[in-house]
Amino acid sequence: MRASLLAENARSQRNGGTAMTTPAVDERDLIALRNAVERGQALLANLGLKSTPIEQAGVALAWAHEEFGERFAVASSMGDEALVHLASQQAPGVDVVFLDTGYHFAETIGLRDAIGSTSNVRMKTVLPLLSVSEQDAEYGPKLHDRDPDKCCAMRKVEPLERALGSYDAWATGMRRVDAPTRSDIEVIGWDTKRNMVKVNPLAAWSDDDVDTYVAENGVLLNPLRQLGYASIGCEPCTRAVAPGDDPRSGRWVGLDKTECGLHT
Repeated sequence: MRASLLAENARSQRNGGTAMTTPAVDERDLIALRNAVERGQALLANLGLKSTPIEQAGVALAWAHEEFGERFAVASSMGDEALVHLASQQAPGVDVVFLDTGYHFAETIGLRDAIGSTSNVRMKTVLPLLSVSEQDAEYGPKLHDRDPDKCCAMRKVEPLERALGSYDAWATGMRRVDAPTRSDIEVIGWDTKRNMVKVNPLAAWSDDDVDTYVAENGVLLNPLRQLGYASIGCEPCTRAVAPGDDPRSGRWVGLDKTECGLHT
């Protein structure tokens, strides 16, 4: 049901129509999915206070993989390398949805290809409805400089909505320490915008947790990390930051924008 509605939504947008923000879902399906969220949350609660955030993340991913099977996917921009590695261990064969905006760094595309060929995941690349050249022809060059929200909506948000139509649950690499807008995210919760289950396995991870996991597991990192890129997005809208600076201060520099719209 969600998949067919999102396909119609995409056609509507292509023809100048208005996008639907929340696809209609059978009420019985919603109840079943919400009940699944409660089961997942109870599972995490039963782990007790002695469990670490890294252990909780593994349990959350394994639970989602078992609960939803092929109806579960991990969304990754290749800037959340630890998430993809952990998913390959706890949810082997899981779909990893990568949004190819057409503006990614070459290093990001290279990492996607490397992970896709060496890890136990199925890499699924999703494209916007318009290529960069088609977007430039219709809206003018460098829309990301003039109207970054519109650019993100077309190159990130719409493709993700379309991709997620095939799933009942999805996982992200968001962490509470990333930004004030993410301080209350749950490890297992409900995505009200999309009427589906949303898993944030790394929600409680600190920077030290990330560093520890990467070091202990030999996680393949985006080469941009070595150049000071702490938060990696599209090349025109991402800058390196100085040590100690807010990691997301390198995104949309000089603009009153902190989120691309995927999680808001």
